[in-house]
Amino acid sequence: MSELINRPEYLNQLIQNRDINLVKIVTGIRRCGKSSLLDLFHQYLSDQGVADSNIIHINLESLRYRNLTDYLALYNYVSERIPKNGKTYLIFDELQAVEHWEKAVESFRLDFDVDIYITGSNAYLLSTEFSTLLSGRYVEIRMLPLSFKEFLFFYEFDASVTVEERFQKYLQFGGMPILREYQFNEARINQALEGIYSTVILRDILQRNNQSDQGMLQKIIRFLCSNIGSITSPNSIGNVLSNEGDIPGRKGKNIAGKTVDKYISMLRSAFIFYSVGRYDVKGKQLLKTLGKNYIIDMGFYNMLLGYRDGDRGHILENIVFLELIRRDYRVYIGKIGETEIDFVAEKPNDKLYVQVTESMQSPETRERELRPLRMIPDNYEKIILSMDRSYINSYDGIKSMYLIDWLLS
Repeated sequence: MSELINRPEYLNQLIQNRDINLVKIVTGIRRCGKSSLLDLFHQYLSDQGVADSNIIHINLESLRYRNLTDYLALYNYVSERIPKNGKTYLIFDELQAVEHWEKAVESFRLDFDVDIYITGSNAYLLSTEFSTLLSGRYVEIRMLPLSFKEFLFFYEFDASVTVEERFQKYLQFGGMPILREYQFNEARINQALEGIYSTVILRDILQRNNQSDQGMLQKIIRFLCSNIGSITSPNSIGNVLSNEGDIPGRKGKNIAGKTVDKYISMLRSAFIFYSVGRYDVKGKQLLKTLGKNYIIDMGFYNMLLGYRDGDRGHILENIVFLELIRRDYRVYIGKIGETEIDFVAEKPNDKLYVQVTESMQSPETRERELRPLRMIPDNYEKIILSMDRSYINSYDGIKSMYLIDWLLS
């Protein structure tokens, strides 16, 4: 096993939930580090003095467990191995491979003194049957690829490499932990990302939705990538693709919108994209129409579209979005009058308004970015993030911050 690199933000969430009577479910895109996290947690349990016999750790992608295809087989296999004394920790990796796994999990909870940890690479893991069976009895820990802070910790950089140069690498290659093995070799990294991407498309989307069309899925993915940070709707995407002749508009355009909506929801379920709704700041309500989509990792974005510097504003916006999610905010696009605020980020007792721009140097940009924030009637924190290392850190009480400092704060 290669050396494990700690990801304390996630490990601490598991440790804080240890021995609490809830099933711990770690979700996230394939290869973002879920299995390593379970290995780290296993190591932590051993270090805390839990006997090996009281840790049952099964990775269901290993052929060793190829016979455990349904819940009865899993239940029988595991229950024979649970010791009579003391609490047993059950750790199941990629559990979506087992049919009706939730029945086995619920039974373990009822029949034995166990604490259960699960990972899965698609949101079907939390689908309706499961949620019904375990309603209120699980906690979901959503794992993302590396943040910029983790990226700096993961990779060895020469001391002469500036933080800006490191950030440039992060923008280009993204934060999939596996890339560490390739030491920034572009060709190898692209191959690795293509491998992960194909697996996600084939196993987490097409196998699950056998009516779906791979060509169409790819077109929608490319469209979403090209329009990161732009407001779109399934109908508008459907119309663009119909006009390009990609979707047969059988009964007019409407089918196209429904089709696109279905594909986007598959992409969300495989954790490739996040869809973000709009929120009317003055009317304090979510708007039904038109949102934005952000991609889970910039490495995939650059692999699909080629690395282009022209999109930097949108790339930075995507990175800020992911960081807000990591920091446990619920994120919306803000609308105030006719203008837009990049992000309204909420926690139960906190709110943050964020604008993201490449630079605040030109007076026009400055005015454009500040205006929506000035219109907000409440006193929550308002912040503009840019790539300027400026001595001005506030405009009429609106905080201005160097984006890299904010990511590392």
